[in-house]
Amino acid sequence: MLEQTLKTNIQKIETNIQKACEKNSRDINDINLICVSKSVDDETTKQVVDQGIIHLAENRMEKLLEKKEFLKEEAHIKWHFIGNLQRRKVKTVINEIDYFHALDNVKLAAEIDKRAEKQIKCFVQVNVSGEESKQGVSPDSLSEFIDSLSVFENIAVVGLMTMAPYEASNEELHRIFSDLNRLKKAIEDKKLAYAPCKELSMGMSRDYEIAISEGATFVRVGSGFFDDDEKEVGTDEFI
Repeated sequence: MLEQTLKTNIQKIETNIQKACEKNSRDINDINLICVSKSVDDETTKQVVDQGIIHLAENRMEKLLEKKEFLKEEAHIKWHFIGNLQRRKVKTVINEIDYFHALDNVKLAAEIDKRAEKQIKCFVQVNVSGEESKQGVSPDSLSEFIDSLSVFENIAVVGLMTMAPYEASNEELHRIFSDLNRLKKAIEDKKLAYAPCKELSMGMSRDYEIAISEGATFVRVGSGFFDDDEKEVGTDEFI
């Protein structure tokens, strides 16, 4: 039953992505679908991989390490760490991931640079909506923050990330995602070797199609993978 639910949901997500790309003249090859697998067990995560999904995201160090060990034969998986990363945990997890989606302060950047054995692909988290409950660099501080990262050889700023408020209207979502795209282009135009900033990580189960219409290249979908048709998709603020 779960296998069929996953297959059906993945087909639905991929169809929605394709339609969003066609509608907005986007190349579907530019869209990376990330499965946020934090709410499911190892075996369910493996079934997602068996369906052809290669990007997996976790927000807890222990779960990421556990799942990476369980799926150690699946060398093609790209591992993403989303959410807050405590500095004391950086040394344990940073060399186990391919992307980090929540860089938002210099102290964390310094710890990553110190502990990393390779260059880490990072998204700078931007609090576009201005919500007090959201982490992230303010839009006004972004350029200065990007400049401060130039001293860290092991950090590559591949793009920007944001999360929209759960209660945001479609109009507000378009504005938030469009604003992040504008900020991304401003950094990209600087042509910084350490911050190419070509990617946008935005859009979750409830709003990834709108995010794609505004330039997303990585979308983070969780409940859209695992909920059956009777459940409301997108009830988890992070996915």
